[in-house]
Amino acid sequence: MWKLAKYLKHYKKEVILGPLFKLTEAVLELIAPLIMANIIDVGIKNSDSGYILRMGGLMILIAAIGLGCALICQYFAAKASQGFGTDLRNEMFSHIAALSHAEIDTFGTPSLITRITNDVNQLQVAVAMLIRLVIRAPFLVIGATVMAMMIDLQMSLIFIVAAVGIAAVLYLIMSRSVPFYRAIQKLLDRISLVTRENLAGVRVIRAFSKQEKEQKRFNEASDELKKASVRVGKISALLNPFTYLIVNAGIIAIIWFGGGAVNKGALEQGQIVALVQYMTQILLALIVVANLVVIFTKASASAARVNEVLETQASVSDRGNIAKNRQKTDGIPKIEFENVSFSYGGGEMDLENVSVKIMRGQTIGVIGGTGSGKSTFVNLIPRFYDTSRGRIFIDGENIREYPFAELRGQIGMVPQRAVLFSGTVRENMRWRDASATDDEIWAALRTAQAYEFIEKSPEKLDMPILQGGKNLSGGQRQRLTIARALVGRPEILILDDSASALDFATDAALRKSLREYSGEITVIMVSQRATTLKDADKIVVFDDGRVAGIGTHEELFETNEVYREICLSQLSGSEVRHE
Repeated sequence: MWKLAKYLKHYKKEVILGPLFKLTEAVLELIAPLIMANIIDVGIKNSDSGYILRMGGLMILIAAIGLGCALICQYFAAKASQGFGTDLRNEMFSHIAALSHAEIDTFGTPSLITRITNDVNQLQVAVAMLIRLVIRAPFLVIGATVMAMMIDLQMSLIFIVAAVGIAAVLYLIMSRSVPFYRAIQKLLDRISLVTRENLAGVRVIRAFSKQEKEQKRFNEASDELKKASVRVGKISALLNPFTYLIVNAGIIAIIWFGGGAVNKGALEQGQIVALVQYMTQILLALIVVANLVVIFTKASASAARVNEVLETQASVSDRGNIAKNRQKTDGIPKIEFENVSFSYGGGEMDLENVSVKIMRGQTIGVIGGTGSGKSTFVNLIPRFYDTSRGRIFIDGENIREYPFAELRGQIGMVPQRAVLFSGTVRENMRWRDASATDDEIWAALRTAQAYEFIEKSPEKLDMPILQGGKNLSGGQRQRLTIARALVGRPEILILDDSASALDFATDAALRKSLREYSGEITVIMVSQRATTLKDADKIVVFDDGRVAGIGTHEELFETNEVYREICLSQLSGSEVRHE
């Protein structure tokens, strides 16, 4: 947890002054029993009402000052803990955004969400308790024992025995409950995963009538969390009975032995009352310590999970790369793969020994069976992942030499899964180019075949888009994501099977308008449809992570068995040649 202390650097005043005010309150609490003892032993014993009123007023004053100190400490604790949580959460979000796809895949989205929300909240609570109680509780235990010694050294032995007994109970219970608190954080990850999958896939679940199965799956994850929570609850439930037993035994001992001392004249009645109050203070303070152990145990587990994210370095980095004017020489390929191999980490290569040259302004088709490496091929161009072996060049320069902003700034990427963000059509269209004019947006919408349904909308470019584009059909979402990539005229346009939801007529119109629009744009189209790629300048055929062939449609149909099988599985021989 100390690694995260740097996020409190802006709240040094609160971290220092908060405990001091709480310490002042604790000192006043320790004084109160002595005043009560004097009221009994002097004021009541001597029937001195003036003394009683003066001491009573003093107790009210002490209580008021203590309340003021507690409120000030509470304010400082809230300010520091909320500020700490905000800074840490912002840092985590920024760091996660900088991680490559490989690291995000490793952690998993549900786990990252739990870490940036639940785990940071646990740490916020720990910071607040650190300021409010970490100094106060031990001070009260030690202070009450010292005050008891000042009243009577022999009677203070009861306090020492009680404190040791309660500390032993705390240790035994906490040592058995700590592992459960750590396990509970992981079980929360599981529930987050199941919940996210169900909410994201609610339409699929209903389509297959799998509500009962998913309910059972969620119940199982929830039951595991319940069982762990019940186990730790049963253990923690022993804390209060045992501590109260020890303290009450201590109070009985004080009254028993103290009564004898009063009879002998060694102690006053008020002093016995003060000793009982000090014993009660020790009980309450040690219970607070027990709760602090639980809070800091949870926070320790959360801190480890947060640090794991913050200490994870992106495997793909542009550190040290400088943007510069790069010469675009004729004859040099716009994109070149040179003996590229890549693995997601499973041992086998997902791409192996891929060498492809793509010239500026060409339209390249990429086709192959499911899992053949098509999407992996295009995802390496913007450096979502780094190659395991080999190099990739853009305009003759290794992409590892480019800053991310410069590299990805010249690429318009349309992923397989159409992703839109809540807002308006105009806001979504300006993701690539924030200064894009409405005319540029309309031009991109026309090219992407999205003009018609946007123009018919009463709001036009101000038409609202719900989260994930839930208010649009699959084809409409795909057309809008293509339009978004076209805004700003990127030098490279990558369409990763991004027209799969379009009907054949719209697909054909899209291909025609892209040819007219592209000009000098280098277009890479990944598709399962042979008809979509027929007119490409060059088609790259993938088979099991390897390039099985490169050429035009006619060349590949005549010479490449893999491509021919794909074409004939979709169209007849005559349609392939003459469509």
